[in-house]
Amino acid sequence: MTSIILDVDTGIDDALAIATAARSAAIDLVACTVVWGNVDVEQGARNTSEILALAGRDDVPVAVGAAGPYDGRPAWYSPQVHGEDGLGGFADLDHVARRSDRTAVETILAASHAVQDLELVAVGPLTNLAHALDADPTLPERIRQVTVMGGAVLRRGNVNAFAEANIHHDPEAAAIVLAAPWEVTLVGLDVTMDSIITEAMRDELARGDALGRRLAAMLDAYMDFYEPVLGRRAAVNHDAVALGIATGLVPTTRSPLATVTVDCSDGPERGRTHAALELVDGVWQDEPDARHRVVLEVGDGFERRMLDILQRRP
Repeated sequence: MTSIILDVDTGIDDALAIATAARSAAIDLVACTVVWGNVDVEQGARNTSEILALAGRDDVPVAVGAAGPYDGRPAWYSPQVHGEDGLGGFADLDHVARRSDRTAVETILAASHAVQDLELVAVGPLTNLAHALDADPTLPERIRQVTVMGGAVLRRGNVNAFAEANIHHDPEAAAIVLAAPWEVTLVGLDVTMDSIITEAMRDELARGDALGRRLAAMLDAYMDFYEPVLGRRAAVNHDAVALGIATGLVPTTRSPLATVTVDCSDGPERGRTHAALELVDGVWQDEPDARHRVVLEVGDGFERRMLDILQRRP
């Protein structure tokens, strides 16, 4: 079983990742820490608490973290993708969020001492992780691996031609996290754009329990955004893919080691992730002494496994 803290900015794809982690028998979901991003951090906490409740996992702590970027710039959100409430207009306005007494940073640091082989899976801006490193620079000594849903190394960005949204939200935080002395797996648009949730999958969830029905409703709204992008009625499964790679639910088939850097300028490439990848005779080469694994290709079938997990009863 893989023990993880899932760091989220809970929009629709985060909700799928949270629900998958909550229902999987192979994952020990130690806590969810919440950061600003798709929505403001308070709405993100309510959404996270609601999804955990629907999954039958009120035991999982929800710890609130950073409300804006590391360097103090104004926060900005993504209502055009996830709706004003982050859940496509389907958040329960009457839900009262369960909130841990600990902050996100306190939760990460405490768990790093208490849980052996702890992994961090970050699927929003990396502000919480950057603040945790500031609070305790020895944190990497107690973390088995960090998996980040973020970046676009070989593929076009989704904020502009260069940058992926999570990294673009807070490049300074991403640079701090990537510079820290721990192992980082970067799960970017290079692979997440190929993980597709179809209408048939959405319909299958809609025939399930309360969690499935709520996820299906959110996915319907998510498909409204993605239909013109994909040219068909479907949605992209970003965050759950990162969770799956971190926990072994998704096998990686091409993931070379490279040193990844982030453009922190105020120019047009702000938030761009750079990696000097080398292809020799059709094989991506590992950079000596690099600590960043850049996922470029994964095996098939994760979406089916995810649906099976989501339909497990608590």
